[in-house]
Amino acid sequence: MMIRILPLLLILAAPLAAQEAPSADAEEEDGFDLMEEGAKLLFRGLMSEMEPALDEMGKALSEMEPALKELMALVDDIRNYEAPRVLENGDILIPRRKDAPPPKLLPPDDAPLAPSGEIDL
Repeated sequence: MMIRILPLLLILAAPLAAQEAPSADAEEEDGFDLMEEGAKLLFRGLMSEMEPALDEMGKALSEMEPALKELMALVDDIRNYEAPRVLENGDILIPRRKDAPPPKLLPPDDAPLAPSGEIDL
């Protein structure tokens, strides 16, 4: 009986090829996969929390769009202005350069738009 068990014990004692210790590369790869999954979960969580705030900001910007367009038309080109100055009372002045062309003034909202073409006076 002991003779039959001895070969079985020798076979079991030998290391199996399928049970080799994982290499360092495989462990690093698993670590990177876990970190990647963690980062994905983190960003998904942040986006789900930020989505309502981003929607509100988009609505606010769309409501401000007409005023911003008007402001940009008045400012025309930022190169026509000097560096900002802060006064003692906290006001901020951004003077227009003296050599800049005159600003284009927008007509009031209730003024009729000028017709295209020539106008006889």
